Amino acid sequence: MKLSRGTTTFLIVWSGQLVSVVGSNLTSFALGVWVYERTDSATHYALIYLFTVLPQLLISPLAGALIDRWDRRRAMLLSDTGAGLSTLAILLLLLAGRLDVWHVYVAVTVSAAFGAFQWPAYSAAITLLIPKQHYARASGLVDVAQGLAYLAGPALAGFLMAISGLQSVIALDFATFGAAVLTLLAVRFPRPTRSAEGEAARGTLRRDLTFGWRYIRSRPGLLALLGFFAVINFLTGVLMALGTPLILAFTSTATLGVMMSVGAFGGLVGSAIMGVWGGPARRINGVLGFGVIFGLGCIVMGLRPSVIWVTGAMTVLFCCLPIVNACSQAIWQSKVAADVQGRVFAVRSMVSFSMLPLAYLLAGPLADGVFEPLLMPDGALADSVGQVIGTGAGRGMGLLFMVMGALVLLTSLAGSLYPRLRWLEDELPDQEHLVAGVELEAVPAVAR
Repeated sequence: MKLSRGTTTFLIVWSGQLVSVVGSNLTSFALGVWVYERTDSATHYALIYLFTVLPQLLISPLAGALIDRWDRRRAMLLSDTGAGLSTLAILLLLLAGRLDVWHVYVAVTVSAAFGAFQWPAYSAAITLLIPKQHYARASGLVDVAQGLAYLAGPALAGFLMAISGLQSVIALDFATFGAAVLTLLAVRFPRPTRSAEGEAARGTLRRDLTFGWRYIRSRPGLLALLGFFAVINFLTGVLMALGTPLILAFTSTATLGVMMSVGAFGGLVGSAIMGVWGGPARRINGVLGFGVIFGLGCIVMGLRPSVIWVTGAMTVLFCCLPIVNACSQAIWQSKVAADVQGRVFAVRSMVSFSMLPLAYLLAGPLADGVFEPLLMPDGALADSVGQVIGTGAGRGMGLLFMVMGALVLLTSLAGSLYPRLRWLEDELPDQEHLVAGVELEAVPAVAR
């Protein structure tokens, strides 16, 4: 079956990003383990997540304004090149025997700053390459790359660290950035024609910095969806920061890598489902319905310090995430004019992730100073909750997982009761995305 030029371009870029994201996941896993083993502190570990997200929050408005002014391919090239140089710096420090924990924080911060350009540019480019009836499928395919990275990354990183040390992981990651850059150099992205919204938004860079927020605020359904994800991201941010410490409390690093890879297989399954299925006709139902299942999975994950139990729960969680994300992404791509998506998506990213720094700052102290002591053998909850989920190292974090999961579940149920969110797709019309004045043609599903 012949593919259109836009679909072919998307698949070429996707292949390079797939290789790059696998490499990035190798380094993310390996550096996280490296920091935790040297500090034995959930707080120090959680700081990696803080320095990953904070620069993106601060830079996103500027990145979005520039992305709509630049060629989006060049914005992605800038992001990949900057992140690659950051990885190279870590490798050189490691080879010189001078790598310290604070170096990791600085490198992660620099990489995240360049990463602020990546996601809005990539998302906005997909809108120009793929017709709207296939947005969810394209998002599913993007999540397939993430799923493959989560599947292969931890196990491969654990294996490489065991036989040749951290430097082999970092070196491989640096090499993968070359694949992303080469694929971007091999293609060209079309530029969108000006929409009415885009013409009205034309102005100074200073005005562009606030346009994305004004666009979203004037559309209550999108604002509600944004608020929903800000809350969900706070709750899941706490869980993300504590997943590795929770598992390392009852098993080894090597087993952790295998567990995360097996669990990530669920993400690959969820992504494949979206690539073939395309999601429900009402995509908001996919967001809220699988949000409920995700919350239940978090509760289950905290119940038992068991390799099989936790791995099974992780598989469910990873399966839900790409479905929720792809349905949300399809809504945004359908409802926002193509030539302003850089600004809108950057603000969307900034606001939806704005609660993550707070989550990462609170996760460590909550675990180390509150929940863990409660479920020590002599803790205040040892004779009550401890009789159900156990006591000792890691059980407090297990309880925290259960609490956060319950809040995710309740937030998803509450979202289904809020009319502005539930009827978003009916109240806000789809945009007709044009390239060079011609409406995008229908093409075969990109998952095929």
